[in-house]
Amino acid sequence: MFIYIILGIILVLVIWFVAKYNGFVSLINRAKEAWADIDVQLKRRYDLIPNLVNTVKGYATHESSAFENVTKARAAAMGAQTPEQKGEAENMLSGTLKSLFAISEAYPELKANTNFMALQTELSDTENKIQAARRFYNGNVRDLNTSIEQFPGNVIAGIFKFAKMEFFQLEEGSAEKNPVEVKF
Repeated sequence: MFIYIILGIILVLVIWFVAKYNGFVSLINRAKEAWADIDVQLKRRYDLIPNLVNTVKGYATHESSAFENVTKARAAAMGAQTPEQKGEAENMLSGTLKSLFAISEAYPELKANTNFMALQTELSDTENKIQAARRFYNGNVRDLNTSIEQFPGNVIAGIFKFAKMEFFQLEEGSAEKNPVEVKF
């Protein structure tokens, strides 16, 4: 009888251990999926930017430094790998986009251009989708990091080397916290 009790306790511990391990795997996969959602929206944003620059360039040809800055910021954002690097690069890109929209304010015929207006609408929609994807990602990362820090999960996380993930944060003044103002 004593052996059955010991075997029962061992079986319960093994089942709990496997369930906790699988829980970590699930949390990690959800966070990775959420990051992929952010990446899709960022790529959509990157694809819109050259069209926007070309449209503005057609009206404001002498603003070449602003166009170069947007292009450099876009390239840096596309090359960033970690959430921290992406956050920094996105902040820089948002600043350059603000300057591009500021330039457009000086050209009434540009503001009336239907292609420009459609691009602005698409960019605004994409910014909203990035914000939603970022919140979803950060929620999943929060859940993972909390599970890794709490006892007894921290023991299993330590054994299997599950690591905390970084949040995707944008600084004050970024397009997401203070969106690029689009007005006509």
